[in-house]
Amino acid sequence: MLPFDKFHDECGVVAIFAHPEAEKLAYLGLHALQHRGQESAGIATSDGLTLRSHKAMGPVAEIFTEEVLAKITGTLAIGHTRYSTAGDSALLNAQPIQVQSNKGAIAVAHNGNLTNAQTVRAQLEGQGSIFQTNSDTEVIVHLIALSKEHTLPYAIGDALRRVEGAFSLVMMSPDRIMAARDPRGFRPLAMGRIRAPEGQKCDTIVFASETCAFDLIGATYERDVEPGELVVVGPEGITSTFYAEPAPRSSCIFEHVYFSRPDSVVFGRAVQTSREEMGRQLAREAPVEADLVVPVPDSGVTAAVGYAAESGIPFRFGLIRNHYVGRTFIEPSQSVRDFGVKLKLNPVRSLLKGRRVVLIDDSIVRGTTSRKIVRMIRSAGAKEVHMRISCPPTISPCYYGVDTPSKSQLIAANKSIDEIREYIGADSLSYLSLEGLKKACGDGEKTSYCSACYTGKYPTSIVDVEEILPARA
Repeated sequence: MLPFDKFHDECGVVAIFAHPEAEKLAYLGLHALQHRGQESAGIATSDGLTLRSHKAMGPVAEIFTEEVLAKITGTLAIGHTRYSTAGDSALLNAQPIQVQSNKGAIAVAHNGNLTNAQTVRAQLEGQGSIFQTNSDTEVIVHLIALSKEHTLPYAIGDALRRVEGAFSLVMMSPDRIMAARDPRGFRPLAMGRIRAPEGQKCDTIVFASETCAFDLIGATYERDVEPGELVVVGPEGITSTFYAEPAPRSSCIFEHVYFSRPDSVVFGRAVQTSREEMGRQLAREAPVEADLVVPVPDSGVTAAVGYAAESGIPFRFGLIRNHYVGRTFIEPSQSVRDFGVKLKLNPVRSLLKGRRVVLIDDSIVRGTTSRKIVRMIRSAGAKEVHMRISCPPTISPCYYGVDTPSKSQLIAANKSIDEIREYIGADSLSYLSLEGLKKACGDGEKTSYCSACYTGKYPTSIVDVEEILPARA
Protein backbone atom coordinates (compact mmCIF):
# COMPACT_ATOMS: atom_id res chain seq x y z
CA MET A 1 0.00 0.00 0.00
CA LEU A 2 1.40 3.37 -1.02
CA PRO A 3 1.69 5.93 1.78
CA PHE A 4 -0.54 8.98 1.71
CA ASP A 5 0.76 12.53 1.39
CA LYS A 6 2.63 13.55 4.54
CA PHE A 7 1.26 17.06 4.20
CA HIS A 8 -1.75 18.35 2.35
CA ASP A 9 -2.07 19.79 -1.12
CA GLU A 10 -2.53 23.42 -1.95
CA CYS A 11 -3.95 23.38 -5.43
CA GLY A 12 -5.71 25.33 -8.13
CA VAL A 13 -8.26 23.92 -10.58
CA VAL A 14 -9.83 25.24 -13.78
CA ALA A 15 -12.40 23.88 -16.26
CA ILE A 16 -13.52 25.02 -19.71
CA PHE A 17 -16.66 23.90 -21.57
CA ALA A 18 -17.30 24.60 -25.25
CA HIS A 19 -14.43 26.65 -26.60
CA PRO A 20 -12.43 25.95 -29.79
CA GLU A 21 -9.18 26.56 -27.88
CA ALA A 22 -10.14 25.05 -24.53
CA GLU A 23 -6.62 23.78 -23.88
CA LYS A 24 -5.19 27.29 -24.24
CA LEU A 25 -7.79 28.82 -21.92
CA ALA A 26 -7.04 26.10 -19.36
CA TYR A 27 -3.34 26.91 -19.65
CA LEU A 28 -3.99 30.62 -19.10
CA GLY A 29 -6.29 29.86 -16.18
CA LEU A 30 -3.61 27.72 -14.54
CA HIS A 31 -1.07 30.48 -15.15
CA ALA A 32 -3.28 32.85 -13.15
CA LEU A 33 -3.57 30.22 -10.40
CA GLN A 34 0.16 29.42 -10.29
CA HIS A 35 0.41 30.87 -6.76
CA ARG A 36 -1.74 27.98 -5.55
CA GLY A 37 0.82 25.37 -6.57
CA GLN A 38 4.21 25.24 -8.26
CA GLU A 39 5.17 21.57 -7.95
CA SER A 40 3.33 20.07 -10.91
CA ALA A 41 0.57 20.86 -13.38
CA GLY A 42 -1.65 19.03 -15.82
CA ILE A 43 -4.39 19.56 -18.40
CA ALA A 44 -6.87 17.01 -19.73
CA THR A 45 -8.92 17.79 -22.83
CA SER A 46 -11.70 16.29 -24.93
CA ASP A 47 -12.72 16.78 -28.54
CA GLY A 48 -16.16 15.39 -27.72
CA LEU A 49 -15.09 11.78 -28.19
CA THR A 50 -11.62 11.16 -26.77
CA LEU A 51 -9.82 12.35 -23.64
CA ARG A 52 -6.18 13.40 -23.88
CA SER A 53 -3.91 14.71 -21.15
CA HIS A 54 -0.46 15.99 -20.37
CA LYS A 55 1.07 16.57 -16.94
CA ALA A 56 4.57 17.13 -15.66
CA MET A 57 6.62 18.45 -12.77
CA GLY A 58 7.38 22.16 -12.70
CA PRO A 59 5.65 25.51 -13.30
CA VAL A 60 2.83 25.90 -15.80
CA ALA A 61 4.71 28.01 -18.37
CA GLU A 62 7.57 25.52 -18.57
CA ILE A 63 5.30 22.48 -18.96
CA PHE A 64 2.83 23.74 -21.55
CA THR A 65 4.76 24.83 -24.60
CA GLU A 66 2.98 25.47 -27.89
CA GLU A 67 4.11 22.03 -29.07
CA VAL A 68 2.59 20.31 -26.02
CA LEU A 69 -0.69 22.21 -26.28
CA ALA A 70 -0.92 21.32 -29.99
CA LYS A 71 -1.04 17.62 -29.00
CA ILE A 72 -3.99 18.02 -26.60
CA THR A 73 -6.34 20.30 -28.51
CA GLY A 74 -10.01 20.08 -27.55
CA THR A 75 -13.23 21.95 -26.92
CA LEU A 76 -13.42 20.84 -23.28
CA ALA A 77 -10.59 20.98 -20.74
CA ILE A 78 -9.82 20.74 -17.06
CA GLY A 79 -6.54 21.75 -15.44
CA HIS A 80 -4.74 21.43 -12.13
CA THR A 81 -1.69 22.99 -10.53
CA ARG A 82 -0.34 21.36 -7.41
CA TYR A 83 1.92 22.10 -4.48
CA SER A 84 3.22 19.48 -2.07
CA THR A 85 5.84 19.69 0.63
CA ALA A 86 6.77 16.11 1.36
CA GLY A 87 8.53 13.32 -0.49
CA ASP A 88 5.48 12.66 -2.66
CA SER A 89 6.19 15.43 -5.17
CA ALA A 90 6.33 12.86 -7.93
CA LEU A 91 4.74 12.79 -11.36
CA LEU A 92 2.48 9.90 -10.35
CA ASN A 93 0.61 12.31 -8.05
CA ALA A 94 0.21 15.06 -10.65
CA GLN A 95 -3.37 15.72 -11.73
CA PRO A 96 -5.83 15.54 -13.43
CA ILE A 97 -6.22 11.81 -12.81
CA GLN A 98 -7.66 10.17 -15.92
CA VAL A 99 -9.22 6.69 -15.95
CA GLN A 100 -11.36 4.44 -18.12
CA SER A 101 -14.20 2.97 -16.08
CA ASN A 102 -17.55 1.27 -16.55
CA LYS A 103 -19.02 4.80 -16.53
CA GLY A 104 -16.78 5.70 -19.47
CA ALA A 105 -13.66 7.85 -19.56
CA ILE A 106 -13.34 10.45 -16.82
CA ALA A 107 -10.70 12.94 -15.64
CA VAL A 108 -10.72 14.48 -12.16
CA ALA A 109 -8.87 17.43 -10.59
CA HIS A 110 -9.16 18.15 -6.87
CA ASN A 111 -8.36 21.01 -4.51
CA GLY A 112 -8.62 20.09 -0.84
CA ASN A 113 -7.99 17.16 1.45
CA LEU A 114 -10.13 14.17 2.43
CA THR A 115 -10.02 13.44 6.14
CA ASN A 116 -11.34 9.87 5.81
CA ALA A 117 -9.28 8.93 2.75
CA GLN A 118 -7.18 6.31 4.56
CA THR A 119 -10.24 4.47 5.85
CA VAL A 120 -12.04 4.47 2.50
CA ARG A 121 -8.89 3.48 0.64
CA ALA A 122 -8.33 0.50 2.94
CA GLN A 123 -11.91 -0.61 2.31
CA LEU A 124 -11.49 -0.29 -1.45
CA GLU A 125 -8.20 -2.20 -1.45
CA GLY A 126 -9.92 -4.91 0.57
CA GLN A 127 -12.44 -5.18 -2.26
CA GLY A 128 -9.68 -5.54 -4.85
CA SER A 129 -9.10 -1.96 -6.01
CA ILE A 130 -5.54 -1.26 -7.14
CA PHE A 131 -4.26 2.26 -6.56
CA GLN A 132 -1.70 3.90 -8.84
CA THR A 133 -0.94 7.01 -6.72
CA ASN A 134 -0.75 8.05 -3.07
CA SER A 135 -3.11 10.98 -3.63
CA ASP A 136 -6.46 11.00 -1.84
CA THR A 137 -8.06 12.18 -5.10
CA GLU A 138 -7.76 8.65 -6.49
CA VAL A 139 -10.13 7.48 -3.76
CA ILE A 140 -12.87 9.59 -5.36
CA VAL A 141 -12.12 8.13 -8.79
CA HIS A 142 -12.43 4.55 -7.48
CA LEU A 143 -15.68 5.35 -5.68
CA ILE A 144 -17.17 6.78 -8.88
CA ALA A 145 -16.10 3.72 -10.87
CA LEU A 146 -17.52 1.30 -8.29
CA SER A 147 -20.83 3.12 -7.77
CA LYS A 148 -23.94 1.13 -8.63
CA GLU A 149 -25.60 4.25 -10.01
CA HIS A 150 -26.14 4.04 -13.76
CA THR A 151 -25.31 7.61 -14.83
CA LEU A 152 -22.07 9.47 -14.24
CA PRO A 153 -23.61 12.45 -12.35
CA TYR A 154 -25.45 10.09 -9.99
CA ALA A 155 -22.28 8.03 -9.52
CA ILE A 156 -20.35 11.20 -8.65
CA GLY A 157 -22.98 12.20 -6.09
CA ASP A 158 -22.90 8.69 -4.63
CA ALA A 159 -19.10 8.83 -4.37
CA LEU A 160 -19.00 12.27 -2.78
CA ARG A 161 -21.44 11.23 -0.06
CA ARG A 162 -18.88 8.64 1.06
CA VAL A 163 -15.95 11.02 1.55
CA GLU A 164 -15.40 13.62 4.25
CA GLY A 165 -13.29 16.74 4.43
CA ALA A 166 -12.55 19.45 1.89
CA PHE A 167 -12.96 19.14 -1.84
CA SER A 168 -13.58 21.44 -4.76
CA LEU A 169 -13.60 19.25 -7.85
CA VAL A 170 -13.69 19.72 -11.60
CA MET A 171 -14.34 16.61 -13.67
CA MET A 172 -14.66 15.83 -17.34
CA SER A 173 -16.16 13.08 -19.48
CA PRO A 174 -15.92 13.16 -23.29
CA ASP A 175 -18.90 15.51 -23.70
CA ARG A 176 -19.41 17.31 -20.40
CA ILE A 177 -17.80 19.18 -17.51
CA MET A 178 -18.82 18.64 -13.88
CA ALA A 179 -17.96 20.75 -10.82
CA ALA A 180 -18.67 20.07 -7.16
CA ARG A 181 -17.90 21.36 -3.66
CA ASP A 182 -18.02 19.63 -0.32
CA PRO A 183 -21.12 20.31 1.82
CA ARG A 184 -19.27 22.74 4.13
CA GLY A 185 -17.67 24.74 1.34
CA PHE A 186 -14.13 24.65 2.70
CA ARG A 187 -12.35 25.52 -0.55
CA PRO A 188 -13.49 28.02 -3.18
CA LEU A 189 -14.82 27.22 -6.65
CA ALA A 190 -16.24 29.92 -8.92
CA MET A 191 -18.31 29.67 -12.09
CA GLY A 192 -18.10 32.10 -15.00
CA ARG A 193 -19.09 32.63 -18.61
CA ILE A 194 -17.54 33.82 -21.87
CA ARG A 195 -20.26 35.12 -24.16
CA ALA A 196 -20.29 33.38 -27.54
CA PRO A 197 -19.09 35.48 -30.47
CA GLU A 198 -21.29 35.67 -33.52
CA GLY A 199 -21.26 32.35 -35.32
CA GLN A 200 -20.51 30.24 -32.23
CA LYS A 201 -23.37 28.10 -30.99
CA CYS A 202 -23.17 28.46 -27.23
CA ASP A 203 -21.45 30.40 -24.47
CA THR A 204 -18.27 29.02 -22.92
CA ILE A 205 -18.79 28.01 -19.28
CA VAL A 206 -15.74 28.09 -17.04
CA PHE A 207 -14.87 27.11 -13.47
CA ALA A 208 -11.83 28.09 -11.42
CA SER A 209 -10.53 28.13 -7.86
CA GLU A 210 -10.30 31.93 -8.02
CA THR A 211 -11.88 34.63 -10.16
CA CYS A 212 -8.46 36.07 -11.11
CA ALA A 213 -8.33 33.22 -13.65
CA PHE A 214 -11.51 34.58 -15.29
CA ASP A 215 -9.95 38.02 -15.75
CA LEU A 216 -7.10 36.60 -17.83
CA ILE A 217 -9.34 34.61 -20.19
CA GLY A 218 -12.08 37.23 -20.55
CA ALA A 219 -14.75 35.42 -18.54
CA THR A 220 -17.37 37.08 -16.34
CA TYR A 221 -17.86 35.76 -12.82
CA GLU A 222 -21.45 34.60 -12.31
CA ARG A 223 -21.56 32.77 -8.99
CA ASP A 224 -19.85 30.25 -6.74
CA VAL A 225 -20.58 26.56 -6.95
CA GLU A 226 -22.57 26.13 -3.74
CA PRO A 227 -21.48 23.80 -0.93
CA GLY A 228 -22.93 20.34 -1.60
CA GLU A 229 -23.77 21.24 -5.21
CA LEU A 230 -22.92 19.31 -8.36
CA VAL A 231 -23.07 21.38 -11.54
CA VAL A 232 -23.11 19.49 -14.86
CA VAL A 233 -22.50 21.35 -18.12
CA GLY A 234 -23.24 19.32 -21.22
CA PRO A 235 -24.77 19.50 -24.70
CA GLU A 236 -28.21 19.91 -23.10
CA GLY A 237 -27.12 22.94 -21.05
CA ILE A 238 -26.40 23.50 -17.36
CA THR A 239 -28.02 21.39 -14.65
CA SER A 240 -27.58 21.69 -10.91
CA THR A 241 -28.31 19.17 -8.18
CA PHE A 242 -27.45 18.97 -4.50
CA TYR A 243 -25.97 15.57 -3.74
CA ALA A 244 -25.84 16.14 0.05
CA GLU A 245 -27.84 17.82 2.79
CA PRO A 246 -26.66 21.32 3.74
CA ALA A 247 -24.04 21.48 6.50
CA PRO A 248 -22.79 24.43 8.57
CA ARG A 249 -20.59 26.65 6.38
CA SER A 250 -16.87 26.32 7.12
CA SER A 251 -15.12 28.31 4.39
CA CYS A 252 -11.35 28.55 4.89
CA ILE A 253 -10.51 31.97 6.33
CA PHE A 254 -6.84 31.51 5.35
CA GLU A 255 -7.91 32.01 1.73
CA HIS A 256 -8.52 35.65 2.68
CA VAL A 257 -5.53 35.92 5.00
CA TYR A 258 -2.93 34.67 2.57
CA PHE A 259 -3.69 32.01 0.03
CA SER A 260 -5.86 33.72 -2.59
CA ARG A 261 -4.69 36.54 -4.80
CA PRO A 262 -5.92 39.98 -3.66
CA ASP A 263 -7.52 40.59 -7.07
CA SER A 264 -9.83 37.59 -6.64
CA VAL A 265 -13.36 37.36 -5.32
CA VAL A 266 -13.41 34.36 -2.96
CA PHE A 267 -16.50 33.09 -1.12
CA GLY A 268 -18.38 36.04 -2.61
CA ARG A 269 -16.04 38.65 -1.09
CA ALA A 270 -13.16 40.64 -2.59
CA VAL A 271 -9.90 39.45 -1.02
CA GLN A 272 -8.42 42.96 -1.31
CA THR A 273 -11.25 44.33 0.83
CA SER A 274 -10.68 41.71 3.53
CA ARG A 275 -6.92 42.22 3.70
CA GLU A 276 -7.05 46.00 3.87
CA GLU A 277 -9.61 45.73 6.66
CA MET A 278 -7.35 43.24 8.49
CA GLY A 279 -4.65 45.93 8.47
CA ARG A 280 -7.04 48.63 9.65
CA GLN A 281 -8.35 46.41 12.44
CA LEU A 282 -4.79 45.51 13.44
CA ALA A 283 -3.92 49.22 13.69
CA ARG A 284 -6.91 49.73 16.00
CA GLU A 285 -6.04 46.75 18.18
CA ALA A 286 -2.24 47.15 18.27
CA PRO A 287 -1.18 50.77 17.74
CA VAL A 288 2.46 51.79 18.15
CA GLU A 289 4.47 54.98 17.77
CA ALA A 290 6.61 54.56 14.66
CA ASP A 291 7.97 56.31 11.58
CA LEU A 292 7.24 53.79 8.82
CA VAL A 293 4.88 50.93 8.00
CA VAL A 294 6.85 48.34 6.00
CA PRO A 295 5.26 45.20 4.51
CA VAL A 296 6.96 41.85 4.11
CA PRO A 297 6.42 41.46 0.36
CA ASP A 298 4.27 40.21 -1.12
CA SER A 299 2.18 38.58 1.61
CA GLY A 300 1.99 41.59 3.92
CA VAL A 301 1.45 44.37 1.38
CA THR A 302 -2.34 44.74 1.38
CA ALA A 303 -2.68 44.54 5.17
CA ALA A 304 0.15 47.07 5.50
CA VAL A 305 -1.78 49.48 3.26
CA GLY A 306 -4.72 49.20 5.64
CA TYR A 307 -2.54 49.58 8.75
CA ALA A 308 -0.88 52.71 7.34
CA ALA A 309 -4.21 54.25 6.30
CA GLU A 310 -5.76 53.67 9.73
CA SER A 311 -2.71 54.69 11.79
CA GLY A 312 -1.57 57.62 9.69
CA ILE A 313 2.00 56.26 9.67
CA PRO A 314 3.59 56.50 6.20
CA PHE A 315 3.68 53.30 4.11
CA ARG A 316 7.02 52.50 2.47
CA PHE A 317 8.50 49.53 0.64
CA GLY A 318 11.47 49.11 2.97
CA LEU A 319 12.04 45.56 1.71
CA ILE A 320 12.42 44.84 -1.98
CA ARG A 321 11.56 41.37 -3.24
CA ASN A 322 13.51 39.65 -6.00
CA HIS A 323 10.80 38.08 -8.17
CA TYR A 324 13.26 36.14 -10.29
CA VAL A 325 14.47 33.56 -7.80
CA GLY A 326 14.44 30.24 -9.61
CA ARG A 327 13.72 26.79 -8.25
CA THR A 328 17.44 26.20 -7.69
CA PHE A 329 20.37 28.49 -6.93
CA ILE A 330 24.07 28.24 -6.23
CA GLU A 331 24.86 28.98 -2.60
CA PRO A 332 28.38 30.17 -1.76
CA SER A 333 30.47 27.45 -0.18
CA GLN A 334 31.39 29.79 2.68
CA SER A 335 28.04 30.12 4.39
CA VAL A 336 26.42 33.56 4.18
CA ARG A 337 24.18 34.26 7.16
CA ASP A 338 20.46 34.21 6.25
CA PHE A 339 21.37 33.56 2.62
CA GLY A 340 17.97 32.15 1.64
CA VAL A 341 16.07 35.21 2.85
CA LYS A 342 18.63 37.60 1.37
CA LEU A 343 18.17 35.88 -1.96
CA LYS A 344 14.49 36.89 -1.94
CA LEU A 345 14.46 40.14 0.06
CA ASN A 346 16.78 43.12 0.37
CA PRO A 347 16.37 46.11 2.72
CA VAL A 348 16.31 49.72 1.51
CA ARG A 349 18.90 51.07 3.94
CA SER A 350 18.28 54.74 3.16
CA LEU A 351 14.64 54.34 4.24
CA LEU A 352 15.22 52.20 7.32
CA LYS A 353 18.28 53.76 8.94
CA GLY A 354 17.42 55.40 12.27
CA ARG A 355 13.67 54.74 11.83
CA ARG A 356 11.10 53.06 14.03
CA VAL A 357 9.54 50.43 11.77
CA VAL A 358 6.19 48.64 11.93
CA LEU A 359 6.79 45.40 10.03
CA ILE A 360 3.58 43.81 8.69
CA ASP A 361 3.21 40.17 7.65
CA ASP A 362 0.27 37.81 7.23
CA SER A 363 1.45 35.08 9.60
CA ILE A 364 4.27 33.55 11.62
CA VAL A 365 4.42 29.78 11.20
CA ARG A 366 7.75 28.35 12.42
CA GLY A 367 9.23 31.76 13.19
CA THR A 368 12.57 31.18 11.47
CA THR A 369 11.84 33.44 8.47
CA SER A 370 10.44 36.23 10.64
CA ARG A 371 13.55 36.08 12.80
CA LYS A 372 15.79 36.50 9.75
CA ILE A 373 13.73 39.39 8.39
CA VAL A 374 13.77 41.27 11.71
CA ARG A 375 17.53 40.76 11.85
CA MET A 376 17.81 42.09 8.29
CA ILE A 377 15.81 45.23 9.16
CA ARG A 378 17.99 45.86 12.20
CA SER A 379 21.20 45.35 10.23
CA ALA A 380 19.98 48.01 7.81
CA GLY A 381 20.00 50.49 10.71
CA ALA A 382 16.41 50.47 11.97
CA LYS A 383 16.10 51.98 15.43
CA GLU A 384 13.11 49.82 16.46
CA VAL A 385 11.23 46.91 14.83
CA HIS A 386 7.59 46.35 15.81
CA MET A 387 6.12 43.19 14.25
CA ARG A 388 2.39 43.13 13.49
CA ILE A 389 0.65 40.02 12.13
CA SER A 390 -2.67 40.30 10.28
CA CYS A 391 -4.12 37.06 11.69
CA PRO A 392 -4.20 35.29 15.07
CA PRO A 393 -1.41 32.93 16.20
CA THR A 394 -1.43 29.67 14.20
CA ILE A 395 -1.64 26.94 16.84
CA SER A 396 -3.04 23.93 14.95
CA PRO A 397 -2.43 22.18 11.61
CA CYS A 398 -4.99 22.38 8.81
CA TYR A 399 -6.48 19.14 7.48
CA TYR A 400 -8.64 20.72 4.80
CA GLY A 401 -6.20 21.51 2.01
CA VAL A 402 -3.74 24.15 3.27
CA ASP A 403 -0.20 23.09 4.01
CA THR A 404 0.69 23.79 7.63
CA PRO A 405 3.27 21.91 9.70
CA SER A 406 2.55 19.62 12.61
CA LYS A 407 1.81 21.20 15.98
CA SER A 408 5.35 20.57 17.19
CA GLN A 409 6.66 22.87 14.42
CA LEU A 410 4.16 25.70 14.95
CA ILE A 411 5.90 28.28 17.11
CA ALA A 412 2.65 29.73 18.49
CA ALA A 413 1.58 26.28 19.71
CA ASN A 414 4.70 26.02 21.85
CA LYS A 415 5.63 29.56 22.89
CA SER A 416 3.83 32.57 24.37
CA ILE A 417 3.57 35.75 22.32
CA ASP A 418 6.32 37.34 24.39
CA GLU A 419 8.53 34.29 23.89
CA ILE A 420 7.93 34.52 20.14
CA ARG A 421 8.78 38.23 20.24
CA GLU A 422 12.02 37.44 22.00
CA TYR A 423 12.83 34.63 19.55
CA ILE A 424 12.31 36.77 16.42
CA GLY A 425 14.10 39.73 18.03
CA ALA A 426 11.34 42.34 17.71
CA ASP A 427 10.79 45.25 20.10
CA SER A 428 7.09 44.40 20.18
CA LEU A 429 4.81 41.79 18.63
CA SER A 430 1.03 41.78 18.21
CA TYR A 431 -1.38 39.57 16.30
CA LEU A 432 -4.85 40.41 15.00
CA SER A 433 -7.54 38.94 17.25
CA LEU A 434 -9.80 36.17 15.94
CA GLU A 435 -12.79 38.46 16.40
CA GLY A 436 -11.02 41.18 14.44
CA LEU A 437 -10.12 38.75 11.65
CA LYS A 438 -13.66 37.44 11.30
CA LYS A 439 -15.01 40.98 11.25
CA ALA A 440 -12.50 41.98 8.57
CA CYS A 441 -13.54 39.01 6.39
CA GLY A 442 -17.27 39.64 6.76
CA ASP A 443 -17.97 36.49 8.77
CA GLY A 444 -21.67 35.73 8.79
CA GLU A 445 -22.49 38.00 5.83
CA LYS A 446 -22.08 35.68 2.83
CA THR A 447 -20.35 32.77 4.55
CA SER A 448 -19.12 31.49 7.89
CA TYR A 449 -15.46 30.62 8.22
CA CYS A 450 -13.39 27.73 9.49
CA SER A 451 -10.70 29.05 11.84
CA ALA A 452 -9.44 25.71 13.21
CA CYS A 453 -5.80 26.66 12.59
CA TYR A 454 -6.24 29.45 15.16
CA THR A 455 -8.46 27.62 17.66
CA GLY A 456 -7.76 23.87 17.35
CA LYS A 457 -11.52 23.32 17.05
CA TYR A 458 -12.23 21.42 13.84
CA PRO A 459 -15.63 21.54 12.12
CA THR A 460 -15.58 17.84 11.13
CA SER A 461 -14.88 14.65 13.03
CA ILE A 462 -11.32 13.61 12.27
CA VAL A 463 -8.68 11.32 13.73
CA ASP A 464 -6.77 12.70 16.70
CA VAL A 465 -4.84 15.59 15.12
CA GLU A 466 -1.61 14.58 16.81
CA GLU A 467 -1.75 11.17 15.15
CA ILE A 468 -2.66 12.05 11.56
CA LEU A 469 0.73 13.17 10.31
CA PRO A 470 2.76 10.25 11.66
CA ALA A 471 0.16 7.88 10.24
CA ARG A 472 0.69 9.38 6.81
CA ALA A 473 4.48 9.41 6.86
